[in-house]
Amino acid sequence: MKTKLLMLLAFFALTLGVQAKKYPEIKFEKTTVDLGTFSMDEPVRKCVFKFTNVGKAKLVINSVRVSCGCTVANYPKDFIAPGASGEISVVYDGSNKMPGRFKQYITIISNCKDELARIFVVGDMTDVPVSKKTEKETKAEK
Repeated sequence: MKTKLLMLLAFFALTLGVQAKKYPEIKFEKTTVDLGTFSMDEPVRKCVFKFTNVGKAKLVINSVRVSCGCTVANYPKDFIAPGASGEISVVYDGSNKMPGRFKQYITIISNCKDELARIFVVGDMTDVPVSKKTEKETKAEK
């Protein structure tokens, strides 16, 4: 009888001690934003990634890393409460880049159970049209 009672108490102690840890969870409205087609003479494009903390704990974004120096990401430095939303603003600057299709990624490092999340910026930067190149050359000669 004593053995059964001790085993039962030990089981309850273990059950209470091993409670599931609550984690935040980041959910983006979109994980990829297409910046469309744009010309090299206007190479800077901006976009915003909206997200919600759908988890059960405060979300903290520890850092954000970009795949290229042509991309800058700004993120909230304060915690995001469960159910609350936030934004990550991204600026792509194609200056000094070759024209063509691109895909840049932004890695979000947070206190979520899955510590890494990734979002993407894609687009197609075209060469400056010949007519605009001629205008610029003419203005430069004057």
